[in-house]
Amino acid sequence: PMLAHAAMEPPAALAHYQDGKVDLWAATQNPQGTRDAVAAAVGAKKEDVTVNVTLLGGGFGRKSFPDYAVEAAVLSKKSGKPVKVVWSREDDIQFDTFHSVAAMYLKAMLGPDGKPTAWLQRSTFPPIASTFDANAMTADAGEIGLGWSDLPYAIPNHRAENGEAKAHVRIGWLRSVCNVFHAYAEHSFADELAHAAGKDPRDYVLALLGPDRIIPRAELPKDYTNYDGDYEQYPIDTARFRRVLEIATEKSGWGKKKNGNGFGMGLAIHRSFLTYVATVVQVDMDKGGKVKIGRVDTAVDAGTIINPEMALQQFEGAATFSTSIACYGEITAKNGMIQQSNFDGYPLTRMSSAPRETHVHLVASDAPPAGIGEPGVPPFTPALCNAVFAATGKRVRELPLTKLGLA
Repeated sequence: PMLAHAAMEPPAALAHYQDGKVDLWAATQNPQGTRDAVAAAVGAKKEDVTVNVTLLGGGFGRKSFPDYAVEAAVLSKKSGKPVKVVWSREDDIQFDTFHSVAAMYLKAMLGPDGKPTAWLQRSTFPPIASTFDANAMTADAGEIGLGWSDLPYAIPNHRAENGEAKAHVRIGWLRSVCNVFHAYAEHSFADELAHAAGKDPRDYVLALLGPDRIIPRAELPKDYTNYDGDYEQYPIDTARFRRVLEIATEKSGWGKKKNGNGFGMGLAIHRSFLTYVATVVQVDMDKGGKVKIGRVDTAVDAGTIINPEMALQQFEGAATFSTSIACYGEITAKNGMIQQSNFDGYPLTRMSSAPRETHVHLVASDAPPAGIGEPGVPPFTPALCNAVFAATGKRVRELPLTKLGLA
């Protein structure tokens, strides 16, 4: 579904236009872009716009767009006075730059050993480019490279496709971007294949990875962007996938308690922003059939970690953030208007529904530093949905879980 950012601090900016110059204070993720947009809106030179970046108050990608700062600058120029603009919660949710709706289709042929001999995956979603060009309907290489064209599994015949989709609202970046829905589809499907083959999901995913290897750049699409990282410095290394999966399953006690009768464990692995992550989620279903997340174990190989405490915070927060979007996140429109306007219609995780325990296991590595802010999000939802299947026998092929009466 479409998702809103719903940062705790809605978009806010203060601008003072005076003598052709602008002093601006804004919670922005994109000060250079904000400077350029403000300069164009008020007819000032770029060098005459000063952007003072404040604490963000939550952004998740929404505050990469400068619209609220432009409003403050234009109003200041017209009024001749300093102007502070603070969007209401209703403005924030109804006029967001939404995370895109998406649909994925996957199928595979299994060999005698239960491993796929052929794997087809198709994805379609309105691209972010549609926000800037209404005629854009095809994702670019950067979006397709966010967890879709870089599947690490050793499959003899693999094909990844992307189709056209027209946007009807503004589309923007949300924490981990297209990895959110790509990881959900791929790693839910891998779990389905494991059960179809009669294999333990952990053992099956390890088998899918095949022998430890560096995936040659030539095996990836020519336009694969690799998160703008040099591929020689940041190659796709299946040994690092294996390591995080083994750590996460060991720390979580994988296999020590039998799945079923309302208890389940699920797993997923994913590489995003050059970081390797494995997540194991444990769930219990309450008497009403609602999911309760008992424990989350996340193993992280982000290369050389400069600030371990901050890394822990990012991945702990990612578990709570991901619980919100997996269980409740859905934006809908009717007659051209967004139907949700506040937390009553777009709820976030509360303490009562948040994971009871979140354990983050940082892998010691001498590899170059990689991302920590976004990689915790993609594997969480498929791990959660796989745990729900293990507990109930019900497959989750559509989100959020509230649609199925599971949250």
